Amino acid sequence: MRSVSVSVVALILAGAVLAAPRLAEGAGACGATPPDQVALKLAPCVSAAKDPDSTPSERCCAAVKEIGGKSAECLCAVLLSKTVRQIGVKPEMAITIPKRCNIANRPIGYKCGDFTLPSLQLQN
Repeated sequence: MRSVSVSVVALILAGAVLAAPRLAEGAGACGATPPDQVALKLAPCVSAAKDPDSTPSERCCAAVKEIGGKSAECLCAVLLSKTVRQIGVKPEMAITIPKRCNIANRPIGYKCGDFTLPSLQLQN
């Protein structure tokens, strides 16, 4: 009986060790979804992310609020993602969208790469 218990414990431990890398992969900035995939939700924000003087649309602000609701780390990872850069969006512009959307619970002062949310000063 004791050898069966030891075998069961060994099997459980082996399973946990094998599963750990897969669990770690799902523990990124945005959980199991990669930031580049979450960034696709920001499609309504493209014009606002390219023009600092434009007002973001309601759909854009809703998407930013949803992503920011996951965590400041997720929002940062998405705004600085490869996907966002590939569509021609400058990170220094994208990072200002939460402020321009007047999102009350935005992560003020959160360090995001070379930028700080949302008090970034744009340089012309």
